[in-house]
Amino acid sequence: MTDTVNTLFLRLEGPLQAWGDTSKFVIRRTMEAPTKSGVLGLICCAMEPSREAARERLGELNELAMGVRVDRPGIRWWDYHTVGAGVGLLTAEAKLKTGAQGTLITRREYLADASFLAALHGSHETIVNVAKALQAPKWPLFLGRKSCPPAVPIFAGIGEFPDLKAALCSQPWRPRFRAEENPSGNFTALLEWRPSEHEPYAPDEAEVWYDAPISFEPPVHDPRLVMRTTIAAVTGEATQQPAPYPPRPRADYTNTEYKKRRQHRIDHDHGLCVFCKSPATTVQHVTYRRAGGDEMQEDLRSLCRLCHDACTMIEYGLGMGLDRINPEEARWRDAIIGKRREIVEFRSLAARQRKLQPEEIE
Repeated sequence: MTDTVNTLFLRLEGPLQAWGDTSKFVIRRTMEAPTKSGVLGLICCAMEPSREAARERLGELNELAMGVRVDRPGIRWWDYHTVGAGVGLLTAEAKLKTGAQGTLITRREYLADASFLAALHGSHETIVNVAKALQAPKWPLFLGRKSCPPAVPIFAGIGEFPDLKAALCSQPWRPRFRAEENPSGNFTALLEWRPSEHEPYAPDEAEVWYDAPISFEPPVHDPRLVMRTTIAAVTGEATQQPAPYPPRPRADYTNTEYKKRRQHRIDHDHGLCVFCKSPATTVQHVTYRRAGGDEMQEDLRSLCRLCHDACTMIEYGLGMGLDRINPEEARWRDAIIGKRREIVEFRSLAARQRKLQPEEIE
């Protein structure tokens, strides 16, 4: 680790996230992206101080500028929530809170299936201390609320960058699956704005977020300015690889044991198609779970060639897997009859066309 490191990355991703801003107790909404108060609260959990003692660290932590890249915005989701269970709200010492009688009903909003890349930029010493704490946290880390555990490690690396935008652009966007795409390669980013020699006044489009924590107990926040912009990022490897399909048994029609069981099934059906009662010339697999010579008699049904072709065409049209059509079931009767009729009509037309001269075929 060099002495020039000035940026820390955090991956904030999970089934649920909740980043409150001006939420009241009864209705607890969430912001569209992680708040600085939520991120610094997460860091304080890693560093161990209590809510009261955190005030001493917040001054140093607030010196870090924060930026967030929205890799997946998630879906807003409401939860019907009750507190108190009829006995009132209790303190940590199991004492009843003043005026907290009965059960309280609240509505709590979450971001479902969201993913954010947050970057903190500032003092080398502070960045190093926070990085160490996140890799060995003293308390469990959560994404805004204690009911929102992270799905991936929060610590996502450190580095040296001139500003937050360059830092967030440097990290590749990693889709969940290879099929997930972002054709434009652009992402929304929320960057903390601070005055500089070249830009002493905030742009008109700067947003005011009241989420710079001064104290967690009692909760006190200062405003900060946030710029909404668009940044580009390259696409990296997918975070999840698709699960391979289980090996599918294949029927080995040359297998001696299969031939025996095929003949036993035809004999069991008295040499007749179980669907149309024509002479049976083949068998139909109603399941391929034991295909390859291990078939049992109930896995097969005797069919004529026409009924077998009709069943096979329906199966391929429906994309059926290991379990296939049982022609003895009434629910398949109309479909098989209709497919038999199509096959007969097509074969009759093909036969007629073969007898016509080429110039007579339209």
